[in-house]
Amino acid sequence: MAVVRLEFTPEPAHVRTVRLVGVAVARRAGVADDQLDEVRLAIGEACARAVARHQRQGIRDAIEVAFSDGDRYLVKVIDHAVSEPLFTADDDEQQITIDVSASLLQGLVKDLKVTPLAKGTEVRMAWPVKRRSR
Repeated sequence: MAVVRLEFTPEPAHVRTVRLVGVAVARRAGVADDQLDEVRLAIGEACARAVARHQRQGIRDAIEVAFSDGDRYLVKVIDHAVSEPLFTADDDEQQITIDVSASLLQGLVKDLKVTPLAKGTEVRMAWPVKRRSR
């Protein structure tokens, strides 16, 4: 099983790069072509959510991303922000981004798991792969 790991500073400009790498790894892993747009969008939303969580709390630690191509194509996005209530009285643009990203992920990814960590969250997404005959 091949694993590609990335870390990036919590800046929106880096999300595009992560999406590009993620789709390239997905294509190499054998994700069906008709699912690559879903993969691209889901990686973008998960990373945008992580960036917004970091920025909202003023965290400069890197966001971690791992892509692996075992029996399924697996993407993990780990942020280091403490958990907050979904909605607060003083919702701002970053909190709205977090909430919308979470909702979009639920609609995009059938195999989605969001796990709270001691400090942060892990968004785990998986897609089926078709192995090429050799």
